Amino acid sequence: MDRGDWDQVQSIFLEVISTGHATFEANSNGWDKWDSGHLRECRLVAKSRGSVLGWAALSRVSDRPIYSGVAEVSVYVGKDYQHRGVGSALLDVLIKDSEDNGIWTLQAGIFPENTSSLNLHKQHGFRAVGLREKIGKMTYGNLTGTWRDVILMERRSKAVEIA
Repeated sequence: MDRGDWDQVQSIFLEVISTGHATFEANSNGWDKWDSGHLRECRLVAKSRGSVLGWAALSRVSDRPIYSGVAEVSVYVGKDYQHRGVGSALLDVLIKDSEDNGIWTLQAGIFPENTSSLNLHKQHGFRAVGLREKIGKMTYGNLTGTWRDVILMERRSKAVEIA
């Protein structure tokens, strides 16, 4: 993924924001903010005939050196391309790229209502490690002011040596 993909990436992100079940974010905040918040090494788009079908990226969970191998997963697929294997293909490559770049733990915070995302992550070796009750409050749409739970999922790499 690069800046040239941003308009289509942003469009998909705005679609998922509108569902109210994929992110706490209320808007896309633009390329510069997105770019500074995500690892450069692990950014992907799935394309067909020049159109972005979905995207995936990683962001650091902390700037502390002891957490340098821990990253949070974002995987989003455009509404017209969901349930066609796009998310699975993106997550497959993202996992490989993360391991190639020394990431030993991937985590994802998923709303309990987002069963498609929960199932996708489970299929790729993630496990639920906890329920974070009322971890954040929605700030947009008909869910404004609603406290939301998040299931914390984790995948530990078998490829990165943890000594």
